[in-house]
Amino acid sequence: MEVVLVRHGQTEWAREERHTGRTDVPLTGEGRRQAEVVGRRLAGHRFTLVLTSPLSRAVDTCRLAGLGAAAEVRQDLVEWDYGDYEGLTTAAIRAEAPGWNLWRDGCPGGEAAGDVGRRADRVVAELRLLEGDAAVFAHGHLLRVLAARWVGMPAEAGGAMGLSTATVSILGCEQGSPVIWLWNDEGRFTLPEL
Repeated sequence: MEVVLVRHGQTEWAREERHTGRTDVPLTGEGRRQAEVVGRRLAGHRFTLVLTSPLSRAVDTCRLAGLGAAAEVRQDLVEWDYGDYEGLTTAAIRAEAPGWNLWRDGCPGGEAAGDVGRRADRVVAELRLLEGDAAVFAHGHLLRVLAARWVGMPAEAGGAMGLSTATVSILGCEQGSPVIWLWNDEGRFTLPEL
């Protein structure tokens, strides 16, 4: 069993490096093109389960990748709640809160890493019961936490895993132990046969 993680395509806020949590920002033209490229990469793969965040940037990426008809929405896949920091860049936040680190400090009026980790744990538990492959369409920080939790690391460990828009990552198991097979691939590698 393998789990293919897909971060949504580019949005205006992602391009501007603004923290985009619960604000439903649409894909840009480039983001739509990226989603179609992901679809070509995943073409021919059979997924027993396709999950998506309810936010349009993830739903549209899933649809443009050709898996929208099979997708099931999971509220737990929504992006980190940035609270008072929603829409701000890290530089703007640090101008007011020097030394701020999302993974260590969380967000006032929003979530801390552990909060996101609890949501990711529910998704991981569902995926581990699955017989067959899954595709998950969601958001950068949420997917980083999900990957960390998949391999038994604390949610904060997701801070060490960069994730670009419209990338593919693969989680799986080796000899019964959870592993990360592929991370943040923009198409440089041929996907393994799923």
